[in-house]
Order: sequence, then C-alpha cells, then structure tokens
Amino acid sequence: MHFTPTSSSWWNPVERWFREITEKRIRRGTFPNVNALIDAIRSLIDDHHLHRNTFKWTAKAETIREKVRRARNVLDKMTSA
Repeated sequence: MHFTPTSSSWWNPVERWFREITEKRIRRGTFPNVNALIDAIRSLIDDHHLHRNTFKWTAKAETIREKVRRARNVLDKMTSA
C-alpha cells in the first residue's frame, strides 16, 4: 500500500519507478533482443526487492486526523458556496 496525499497525483510513485528502471537498467544499455531487455528489468526488480527500504511512519495519527478535518471543512465550504 502506498499513501498518496490528496494534493498529489497517484501517478507520481509510478513515474518514479519507471524513471528508476530507465536510469538504472535501460539508458546506455545495449540489448541484443527483447528478452535481454526483459532480463535486465527483472534483474533490477529482483535487486530492488532484496535491498528494499522499509517505510517508517513518523506522523502522529491525531495530526493526520486534524489535517483531514481541516481539508474536509475547506471542501465543504467550497461545495456549499
């Protein structure tokens, strides 16, 4: 699961992932065929899974709930206007 704030696009993590694939495996690479390209991408994915960083949540739940309340109030005012 990936939390995406309402102020950003859910595409951002997807775009970053494809950028990482491009920069770390595809760019400047030479691939004699499609299978070699697929193997290079799968190698990156396997390496990523072996060396993943665990996400550590640092925000307090009450702080998040307060932000949601404020955002909801703003949205309610916008829709009732």
